[in-house]
Amino acid sequence: MDDQNKNLILATALSFAVILGWFLLFPPEEPPLDPETDVIETTEGELAAPPPTAAGDPASPAGPAGETPAPAQEIARLPIDTPRVEGSISLLGGRIDTLRLKDYRETLDPDSPTVPLLSPVGGNGAYYALYGWTPAGDLGFDDVPGANTEWTVESGETLSPGNPVTLAWDNGNGAIFRRTLTIDEDYLFTVTQSVENTTDAALRLAPYGIVARHGEPDTAGFFILHEGVVRQSDNSLEELGYSDLPDLDFVEREGARAEVIDVAEDGWIGFTDKYWMTTLIPEPGQPFQSVAKYVQNAEIYQVESRLPAITVEAGATGEVSTMLFAGAKEWETIRDYEENLGIRNFVDSIDWGWFFFLTKPIFRALHFLNGLIGNMGWSILALTLLIKAILFPLAYKSYVSMAKMKELQPEMEKLKERAGDDRQKMQQGMMELYKKNKVNPASGCLPILLQIPIFFSLYKVIFVTIELRHAAWFGPFRDLSAPDPTSIFNLFGAFPWAAPEPGTTLALIFIGILPLLLGISMWLQQKLNPAPTDPAQQMIFAWMPWVFMFMLGGFASGLVVYWITNNTITFTQQYIIMRSHGHRPDVFGNIKKSFKRKKTAEAAAGKGKPKK
Repeated sequence: MDDQNKNLILATALSFAVILGWFLLFPPEEPPLDPETDVIETTEGELAAPPPTAAGDPASPAGPAGETPAPAQEIARLPIDTPRVEGSISLLGGRIDTLRLKDYRETLDPDSPTVPLLSPVGGNGAYYALYGWTPAGDLGFDDVPGANTEWTVESGETLSPGNPVTLAWDNGNGAIFRRTLTIDEDYLFTVTQSVENTTDAALRLAPYGIVARHGEPDTAGFFILHEGVVRQSDNSLEELGYSDLPDLDFVEREGARAEVIDVAEDGWIGFTDKYWMTTLIPEPGQPFQSVAKYVQNAEIYQVESRLPAITVEAGATGEVSTMLFAGAKEWETIRDYEENLGIRNFVDSIDWGWFFFLTKPIFRALHFLNGLIGNMGWSILALTLLIKAILFPLAYKSYVSMAKMKELQPEMEKLKERAGDDRQKMQQGMMELYKKNKVNPASGCLPILLQIPIFFSLYKVIFVTIELRHAAWFGPFRDLSAPDPTSIFNLFGAFPWAAPEPGTTLALIFIGILPLLLGISMWLQQKLNPAPTDPAQQMIFAWMPWVFMFMLGGFASGLVVYWITNNTITFTQQYIIMRSHGHRPDVFGNIKKSFKRKKTAEAAAGKGKPKK
């Protein structure tokens, strides 16, 4: 395969890939929320039927019939303060419903607010974790704590690492419920629920955990990124987008659209956003029911972990512990939880995509290089060099094959003259020529075919991993996950006015310095070889670098850095290998010829115009 056909394949494949990867889905506006709705959970199997709901409506989320939570500002709270998160626990229901991430800002401005993760009922986008018990046997819903139970603080003042807090509630009928919460240095809560039975009869009941979101949350809106429910059920990983939950089958027992999975040993379930996640994690080896649910009339998205019922004998105490992850999807942190706590496939809560067999090692290599270098931009350059080094044997064979094919060009021209219009004779003659000179015309395709999934995988890594969020390079490049902030519009900062806002039409037209360098690098790569003689191919190759320049102008600047580096290394490799085989590329001569052809075409067009 000669250079021109190789470039044509690359242009076609990458054009399709870029358009497909950059397609943006505009999410609908968030609907108005009812600040007086709440949730209550149920369990199945050996447990009692689902609890009663307000006004007898099986789909109406509420606590014991007729109860609604008090306004958020009137609810007593217990503070949470760790090196990495801050927030509070509402004593109404014992909800973990206020949490902000100290290490992350909403924008690049160091004075911008920290990123909020959880928020209480009573405001837009309520998002919280709730724990409780479902009654079985002779117990009723008034006998167990639920969504609107008013807890008291039994011990502790502020939840922090090494300082647990305990909440207590006495049902007045001989059962005392306690909830002890601990938190580590990162994002993992441990919630221990216990019940002390002071009656003279056994109690039977089942613990549950919930994460609920009121209204559809704001999302990044890209179809290549999963946002919504993610869960591990034994050996199976499942993803359900927010748009998938309203399409689930209506389950009478749940009073809502739901999907219930029985997990035998290991699993977890939660909501994942682009960079953040809130996940319910039963202890490894613990069977439970994993529930994804959508309550339509209140527009609540909900996940639940329902543990089997326990029997607490008279005078005894029963307890169960589960975990809650609420924080940033940092690869190293999540990996440590997976390895040290035995949380199966927890690192797969990061959306690695279809090319996970490439995205995972690419990210690990990038993470390792960043640990050595300390700068993500230079790490991307180093990663590009590493990838090119790994692929060099294939690239070398490809370039050698192309160099040999160039040497065969005179014989190919003679063959065309002899064959004339006989295409079959031409094909047979070409195959004999290739066989005689041991040239494989398809060998040039393999590096391209490998390059496309690598491009996609690196794009995925830069787009979804939080390690690239707000990762600086140098100068104006303060966020490699965002498009190039420079612009021709203000001559790359030389003029006092601001560049167009990213995502606008003007931003696509007035590109930055990185996309411009990308176009130039592709253009120079073309000039290693003379332009094709066919006018149609000439036009395609003349426009291709500049089309790509604008197409990739809105991509993450880290990806553009990779592509510029890749083109530069490819140019250097091709030049050296062609020289080693006796073919000296006339780069400057080819550039001059392209301008001469342009002037000739303009002159010809001028001569063709009728005189006035």
